[in-house]
Amino acid sequence: MSMRTLPLLFLNLGGEMLYILDQRLRAQNIPGDKARKDEWTEVDRKRVMNDIISTMFNQKFMDELFKPQELYSKKALRTVYDRLAHASIMRLNQASMDKLYDLMTMAFKYQVLLCPRPKDVLLVTLNHLDAIKGLIQDSPTILHQVDKTFRQLTDIYGGLSAGEFQLIRQTLLIFFQDLHIRVSIFLKDKVQNSSGRFVLPVSGPVPWGTEVPGLIRTFNNKGKEVKRTEFKHGGSYVAAPKEGSLELYGDRVLKLGTNMYSVNRPVETHMSAASKNLASQTQESIVPNPLAKEELNLLARLIGGMEIQKPSGPEPGFRLNLFTTDEEEEQAALTRPEELSYEVINIQATQDQQTNQELVRIMGEFEITDQSRQSSSKGDDWLAMMDEL
Repeated sequence: MSMRTLPLLFLNLGGEMLYILDQRLRAQNIPGDKARKDEWTEVDRKRVMNDIISTMFNQKFMDELFKPQELYSKKALRTVYDRLAHASIMRLNQASMDKLYDLMTMAFKYQVLLCPRPKDVLLVTLNHLDAIKGLIQDSPTILHQVDKTFRQLTDIYGGLSAGEFQLIRQTLLIFFQDLHIRVSIFLKDKVQNSSGRFVLPVSGPVPWGTEVPGLIRTFNNKGKEVKRTEFKHGGSYVAAPKEGSLELYGDRVLKLGTNMYSVNRPVETHMSAASKNLASQTQESIVPNPLAKEELNLLARLIGGMEIQKPSGPEPGFRLNLFTTDEEEEQAALTRPEELSYEVINIQATQDQQTNQELVRIMGEFEITDQSRQSSSKGDDWLAMMDEL
C-alpha cells in the first residue's frame, strides 16, 4: 500500500463534502430580510463554507496530513469528517451525516474508477481545489491557505512516477472495494446499476501518451516493424487532446472532480441488498485490535491540527437536513443496518485530571510489549494532543 495516499483521499472526499453542503445550503437559503431566526441565509451559507474550508486547510493540519502514513480505517476517517463538518454553526444529526459520507465516498470512488491513467487522480484533486476556491472568492486569507496546499500537492506528487501513482490508485480502490451504495444521480445517468456497482464506459479519450486501440504492430528481432494487424475494439475511443496542467490556474482537461451538484438535483442514497449482506459478513470484531492505540495516536494528532475555533457567545447551531423532510431523516436512521452506521469516536480534550487518568488507564490496556522507544511514548503524545484541542 502507498504511504502517500491519505492527502489525496482526504482532499477529494473533503471537496465532495463541500459540494454537497453548499448545494443543500443554497437549496434551503432564505433571503436575509425574510428569514426567521432559525432559517438559513446567504450570509450563513458563506460563513459555514468559510469556517469549514479554513479548518480543512489549516496549515498545522495540512502538515500532519502530508506526512507519509497509512490510510485510516473507514470509521477513523469518518471521525475526521464529522469533526470537520461541525467546525461551523451548522449541525448534522447521525442520519444526515451518514448520508453525507455515503455521497462523498461513492462520488470519489466513481472518479477513481474512471481516471484514464493513475496520475489523473492528481488532476481530479486539483479540480476539487479549483472548485473550492470558487466557494471562497471573497476571503483572500482562506484562498491563500488553499493555494499553499495546492503548492504542497504539486511539489510532492508532481514528480512521482507512473508506478507510484498506480500504487496510490490501487490503495484507493482497496479502501473503496466493499462500498456499493446506490446514488440517485448515478442511477439516473445510468452509470450505476441496481446492485450499486458502477458501469465503466467503453468510449471517450484514451490515457494521455497512449494510442487509440485497434492496431497490432509486429517487430522482428532487429526492432523493425514487419507487420500490422487491425482489430475491432468494440468501443468509441479518441486520442487525448492534451495533458492536464498542474499549474495554479491551468487547464486540467479532465472533468472528473468538478461539481456535479452545480445544477440543482435531488440526491438520494440507498443500500443494496448485496451491500447489506456483505456488511453483516464483514462486521468488525469487538475484540480490541492491538493497532488501535497507534491509530488513535495518529487520529488524535491529525484532529489536533484542525484548531477549530468554537463560536463565542450563546449562538445556537443551525441544523442542516440532507433529506427532503425530517420524517425521511428519522426513517433513514431507523432503517439503516446497525453494521453500516458509523460509530463516531468523540474525542474531547479537557484539563480535568480525573478524565486524563481514565485515558491513561484505557491506553494502558492497549500496551504492546517489545515496542520501540518511539512507539511506547506515543500514548503520552496522544494525551498531550488531546489537551491542545
